[in-house]
Amino acid sequence: MSGNLDILSLKEDDVTKMLAATTHIGSTSVNFQMEQYVYKRRTDGVHIINLGRTYEKLLLAARCIASIEHPGEIYAISSRPYGQRAVLKYAHYTEATPIAGRFTPGAFTNQIQTAFREPRLLIVTDPLTDHQPVTEASYVNIPVIAFCNTDSPLKFVDIAIPCNTKSTHSIGLMWWLLAREVLRLRGKITHDKWDIMPDLFFFRDPDDAEKEQAAIEAAAPAAKDMYQEEPVALPEETNNWGEEPVAIPAAAATTILPRPAGQADDWNEDDTVAPAAGAASWGGAGGF
Repeated sequence: MSGNLDILSLKEDDVTKMLAATTHIGSTSVNFQMEQYVYKRRTDGVHIINLGRTYEKLLLAARCIASIEHPGEIYAISSRPYGQRAVLKYAHYTEATPIAGRFTPGAFTNQIQTAFREPRLLIVTDPLTDHQPVTEASYVNIPVIAFCNTDSPLKFVDIAIPCNTKSTHSIGLMWWLLAREVLRLRGKITHDKWDIMPDLFFFRDPDDAEKEQAAIEAAAPAAKDMYQEEPVALPEETNNWGEEPVAIPAAAATTILPRPAGQADDWNEDDTVAPAAGAASWGGAGGF
């Protein structure tokens, strides 16, 4: 039993990731239903979220997700741009259905429209900005899992995971942790043995990506000029290991050596010596 508790316990590495992504930083206001997840309040009025409760609710949500037989019936929703990349990556690794961007009203209630869906479970990034799918889920009795900040409303939310929903790194890290726990409960990976890095789930501003690409292209010619070497004049060819070149006399250069006897002018010609006069031949008198 102690081994199972050790597997489900919060690891130091996960706490370090959460602190680095400011997952524990809440807002200055707090909802009365979110007070149970607040650790304390700083002097500047910002509420600090209890990361132990965050991990407990994360495991509870992962167990609910893993209990659904068909992963495609789980819908991951994010209307905010900060969470759209995380939603798409989560759906890619857990085989869920993503809805990144604007949610079409009536997608869960209006059976006439072509975008009508009947999901088994909803996972929303922020119940405040994703209020439309949360409200429609309450009409058709669809359970809802939501990442909630200290000031998020919990109306129609069944499982609230307290975290910082205003930070891009915090949103990406929470979706990464949820995907890891779901895959672990399904038996796809072992605990803490997932090779996917959390920054793959982080939001990337297109303007920043264009600026980085422009900076790389601008630095390419400068680097090429820097590493381009000047042509080096080769030393005069020597006959052997640095010795002085030997001058060939002009007379030796113009002297034509005689050809050995019996050698033909062309390699393809017959180089045999002609028989002497009076020698016996096959067709002569001295033949057989």
